[in-house]
Amino acid sequence: QVQLVESGGGLVQAGGSLRLSCAASGRTFSSYSWGWFRQAPGKEREFVAAISWGAPTTYIADSVKGRFTISRDNAKNTVYLQMNSLKPEDTAVYYCAGGQFSSSPTSYRYWGQGTQVTVSS
Repeated sequence: QVQLVESGGGLVQAGGSLRLSCAASGRTFSSYSWGWFRQAPGKEREFVAAISWGAPTTYIADSVKGRFTISRDNAKNTVYLQMNSLKPEDTAVYYCAGGQFSSSPTSYRYWGQGTQVTVSS
């Protein structure tokens, strides 16, 4: 069993930056691919970024490409989402997930509780 805890969310002005962290428990962290998703009120869960379990390959959604980066630290069992040049439309609850390298939420078995990101204009 893997448990995920996100942190780093908060309120930021447009153009600002935040770094989200996702700490995973369990000894199989390096065996999984990891993804970040977000969900705004009244909208479906949206893929943001993913990083593979092996020699890291990343996949970034077009909506955040060039502004967000995903990385992992296997020694710390932690996945990061660096968010720069934030826009009000980035406001959402952000979730990290562990599973298969994919942009589909159904490919991920483990989910964190989410962290709120609010970008003011």
